[in-house]
Amino acid sequence: MIDFTINKAVLESNIREARRNHIILPTIAQLKNPETIPQEIRERLASVGMQEFSPLNLFRITWKNEPKDFGGGYGAPNILELPPALTGVRARIFCLVGKWFPTGCHKVGAAYGCMVPKLVTGQFDVVHQKSVWPSTGNFCRGGAFNAKILSCESIAVMPDNMSRERFEWLSGIVGETIRISGGDSNVKAVFDCVNELKRNRPDAVIFNQFEEMGNHLWHYHVTGTAAEEAFLGLRHPGDRFAGVCFATGSAGTIGCADYLREKYPGIKVAAVESLQCPTMLNNGFGEHRIEGIGDRHVPWIHNIRNTDDVICIDDADPMRLLRLFNEPEGRRYLKEEAHVDPALADNLGVFGISGIANVLACIKMAKYYELGEKDVIGTVLTDTSALYQSRIRELAEAGGPYSVSRAAVDHASSMLGLRTDFVRELTYPERKQIHNLKYYTWVEQQGHSAAELNALWYDPEHTWESVHKDIEPLDELIRAFNEA
Repeated sequence: MIDFTINKAVLESNIREARRNHIILPTIAQLKNPETIPQEIRERLASVGMQEFSPLNLFRITWKNEPKDFGGGYGAPNILELPPALTGVRARIFCLVGKWFPTGCHKVGAAYGCMVPKLVTGQFDVVHQKSVWPSTGNFCRGGAFNAKILSCESIAVMPDNMSRERFEWLSGIVGETIRISGGDSNVKAVFDCVNELKRNRPDAVIFNQFEEMGNHLWHYHVTGTAAEEAFLGLRHPGDRFAGVCFATGSAGTIGCADYLREKYPGIKVAAVESLQCPTMLNNGFGEHRIEGIGDRHVPWIHNIRNTDDVICIDDADPMRLLRLFNEPEGRRYLKEEAHVDPALADNLGVFGISGIANVLACIKMAKYYELGEKDVIGTVLTDTSALYQSRIRELAEAGGPYSVSRAAVDHASSMLGLRTDFVRELTYPERKQIHNLKYYTWVEQQGHSAAELNALWYDPEHTWESVHKDIEPLDELIRAFNEA
């Protein structure tokens, strides 16, 4: 759970440092409803770029930024609705777009949710300690962004096979990057590394997105309400919110489904993973190419009781579609032969690899449950293709020039022709079976107790529901920090 124990001496030091750097922290409620952000801050944001390391950009850790690179205000959540011409299903699919966050990725919100409780309680000393960000990609970037704004040093810990663009972005921001041998799925190696840092570097404070309930809290309130607002803004009379699909990296984003379930009890919630590493589907393991999905374990903060389905995506399909969405001949095919709206076809760069996988899972869900035009499914586009240009070049080198005929084959085989294989509709015992996998990572290896693990399953009132209510004491501490 979130620890609100106060270290008064460190808290006072953090306040002095924030005062020196002119930092005001947003509350979770303000990121959820940015129209409540003080007018003075909103006016000052008019002269700040989205990617600047400005303290004001902490107030842009929301889905509701105006889609502008410089000086934007706030509005409705940034979404993209996908037509049947692209998806091949009658159900309506919408995506919350991560591009319009600082860093161009919504993981900056998860990082803020993990960091701010320790900052405003004094459990993390921004002057004398270093923030450590274990990640399979974008969480490192979000944490490093927030840390630089707060003028504290940071250490990124990532598998060494992440896209080159991630490392290039981090190179000028973090004090140290530790590259872990092994693939994206090797989260165990990342955990081993940060545990060694914890033992040998007393100045290192670990912000572990896979177990920090601040990650779940941020998504429950900020992503959950954004998804609800998106649905309400696009629904037609008689439409129902039928389902959501989220790839489970840290399992932060899928935490928004706890909120959505309360509002729409009939909604289906699917956890998405790679077919090449089907940990939840059949206790499988392996390497895959859907960057940002952390596998071979079940995150502590994944509320398995609230998960209806596990959907596996073959990593070959997102890689083919990455070319289709970004190659000029691919976009020409979509416009001229698939009859996708040209404006949408030209905007498909907002899809990163995991975002494509999320949409493919939505298509599988629509086919599995035989959903129609009155059914709406939601997901997120975590990042954009800007982080995968090197991957696109690698695919081109391996596969040769792209053509309209190749685009037609890729669209037909990897999107329109998706089947409902590797979809598991979970029974109660199967949910509990997946939950019990947490034991081997979190109790045997990472120091949690069996009693804590059982509480996550048997006592939601004092675990998940308690965390959801922690917005009130956390925001009160943030307000007190700002006043001081």
